[in-house]
Amino acid sequence: MSNTRPILVLFLAALLCAAVLPLFARGSEPPAPQSNANPEWAEARWLPAGAAPLRHPLTALEESFASRFPGHIARFSDGRHVWIVRVMDRPTRMLHPAADCFRGLGYSVQPPRVHTDAHERNWRCFAAEKNGRHLKVCERIFDRQDGNWTDTSSWYWSALLGRESGPWWAVTQVEE
Repeated sequence: MSNTRPILVLFLAALLCAAVLPLFARGSEPPAPQSNANPEWAEARWLPAGAAPLRHPLTALEESFASRFPGHIARFSDGRHVWIVRVMDRPTRMLHPAADCFRGLGYSVQPPRVHTDAHERNWRCFAAEKNGRHLKVCERIFDRQDGNWTDTSSWYWSALLGRESGPWWAVTQVEE
């Protein structure tokens, strides 16, 4: 038993550090929700070359989420793709992988893979299926300083610990 005591003490110390770390990280206080009117949409670095999407109203489910989201959300479509764009000024746990959303909506989701597009930008992509409807879903997060993330956890900890500064764009692209 005495051999395991130092390991237990180290384990408990690590748990305590992990629990209090967010309290001391820059930008750790939760931001107040903001309106969905945002001029950041004009900065369309998230658009594929040649795309000319139109902004569409959020769905009722997206509106409900947007009312609590600490940033801005908009929906765009070019008739073939739908883009959900979220802009955040601070790190938030309310940004989570699109695969989680699709699973929550009843889709079966294939394991995600990283895809590099023609502009050498990495996207996290997966296939989703529900009632015979097949979708290809890709997502990425980026900032103005060429920071790029394909998973929300890496972005969150990088942002929370102050390694990066906002705003950040989280783009989810859906294609049938």
